[in-house]
Amino acid sequence: MRITKISYERIDLKLAVPYTIAYETIDRTTNFILKIETNGKWVGYGCAAPDPVVTGEAPKDVERAIENEITDYLIGKNPFTYALLLMELKQRLGKRASSLAMVDLALFDLISKKAEVPLYKFLGGYRTSIPTSITIGILSLEETMKHAKEYVYQGFSILKIKGGSDLEEDVAKMNALHSMYPNVTWRFDGNQGYSVSDSISFIKETEAIDLEMLEQPTIVGAEEHLGQVTNKVTTPVMADESLKTLADAFRLAQHKRINMVNIKLQKVGGIMVGMHINSVAKSANLQAMVGCIDECGLGIAAGLHFALSRPNIMYADLDGHLELVNDPYKDIFTLQNGILFPTEKYGLGYDG
Repeated sequence: MRITKISYERIDLKLAVPYTIAYETIDRTTNFILKIETNGKWVGYGCAAPDPVVTGEAPKDVERAIENEITDYLIGKNPFTYALLLMELKQRLGKRASSLAMVDLALFDLISKKAEVPLYKFLGGYRTSIPTSITIGILSLEETMKHAKEYVYQGFSILKIKGGSDLEEDVAKMNALHSMYPNVTWRFDGNQGYSVSDSISFIKETEAIDLEMLEQPTIVGAEEHLGQVTNKVTTPVMADESLKTLADAFRLAQHKRINMVNIKLQKVGGIMVGMHINSVAKSANLQAMVGCIDECGLGIAAGLHFALSRPNIMYADLDGHLELVNDPYKDIFTLQNGILFPTEKYGLGYDG
């Protein structure tokens, strides 16, 4: 089997409800859908969701990568040599993580279709469903409570709250939420907004909540601060923005900076790298979560299939598609009462 044609589509999607995190407000996203055709009947699809902060790319960078590097390189190649293809493309693309992830996902989609199994089974098939959290951005207490009520009504049992811009407000908000919904599992994402002392104070003042995790409370570039928080609190501390490469995972694990890793396929460059990062995490006794950015359903499906394939991946935060308006890929998996179920169609479940 040989790759015979590469094409792509750019989709610009608005968010029905914009959200705010510690360093920006997001109201729209741009995704790219890569289509890889072969001389057989199988076609693979991959998604890129460029983000200047998370993946180091703007949309124009992905377009240039497809037109100037990816297309010419892939034509005529055997997709089953994906380890070689992805290594050589990584050398060409450098730090353009979502561009690499897009190719990675399309190749895995293609070869699992050829194997005639859903991607999660091709990758290992450890479980058949996983609960996901749903995220509430930085809002007033009143608006936060309103969103929480709606999500609990929809059946979500895990809620992630964004904060990091005001310690006192964050503490009051979390305690109010827990008081109203004591049976909900709570996660908190500081998005680099806290100092070490703020992080420790936050955990002490929300001790009764028994938070499931504290995600990236301190700034990237001073990861010793992340380690200081980890050593001073009992709540598991997760790396997100600090973890973009396999080398990052090894270094954070080696120096015992964290308890958990957040593997976002768009951030790290796809499933291939994600599997390596998860192996490092497993060897260091770190738990793993598969997260996302503002990705359409195709990107979320890839994260879901990856999460289902490995026993060390016990958590999912795959909600980036839920507020997208007119997402053409929203139906290739199922969400019921906060639990994600994959399709049993071959590959990622999308045939065009």
